[in-house]
Amino acid sequence: MAEEVNFFKKSYLNAFSLYLTLLAFLKSIHEYASDQTSLQKGLRSKSNPIDSASLVRNRILQFIAQNTILTNHIKKRKIKFWDLDFDYVKSNFKSLMENENYQAYTQIESPSIQDDRAIIAFFFKEIVAPSDGFYDYLEDKELTWIDDLPVVNTFLLKTLYKIDPKDSNSLHFPEMNPGEEDPQFAIELLEKVVVNNDKLQEEMVGRTPNWDSDRIALLDAIMIKMAMAELLFFPTIPPKVTMNEYIEISKDYSTPKSNIFINGILDKAIKDFEKLGRLNKSGRGLI
Repeated sequence: MAEEVNFFKKSYLNAFSLYLTLLAFLKSIHEYASDQTSLQKGLRSKSNPIDSASLVRNRILQFIAQNTILTNHIKKRKIKFWDLDFDYVKSNFKSLMENENYQAYTQIESPSIQDDRAIIAFFFKEIVAPSDGFYDYLEDKELTWIDDLPVVNTFLLKTLYKIDPKDSNSLHFPEMNPGEEDPQFAIELLEKVVVNNDKLQEEMVGRTPNWDSDRIALLDAIMIKMAMAELLFFPTIPPKVTMNEYIEISKDYSTPKSNIFINGILDKAIKDFEKLGRLNKSGRGLI
């Protein structure tokens, strides 16, 4: 059990490393744009279609590149991915330079701070985040990052819109503490599921008489056990909240029809538990 809990804590803390890695990527984009601008100045030809100078002057990207707190975090965690695997920086930079949205941005004589925010958010959301190569690269570096990527991407995107170059604290670095309420709940849920695995297996099998347990998708079985653990061992969580949460989770992590299957099992389990007086729920909103 200690090994599983330690793995969860490591995975939880790794989400912050992913956030820093993505910010470090944007920092490297700015550095590469600066190098390209310097190179272009040294060329005799004035017809170079690449306008990297506009990216260098972008105040949001400048703020990220020059943020000392970010730089210290990167050094402390020894994040050197983009120094070692520079092809990802160059390929995404090239995609941005060729994009019509960026080219339209370069034609703005005096971009507003909103213009600066919008093009960097567009770059991250529409070019970097959807890239299969970028996704595969992150998965190779840290397996647990892929589950965290949608949440971290969304958090970073919101952060980009909140950056104020005049406020050095506007680049937010969340404190990741395994002792906080949410991770503690996750650890307690993990412990309940592992310790009561055999009992939860019986609860699940008893409500799937037409299914051989070996035929139930592994992820479906795990989610059903987690949901049943919440129903039986967490008195302050309303049954409807539990059911809805796991139906939504199944849409992201399991087969196309898993949500229907899980909905049916949990609906039956809740009715059975209520009838037998096994739902000992208490607290507001649980009448």
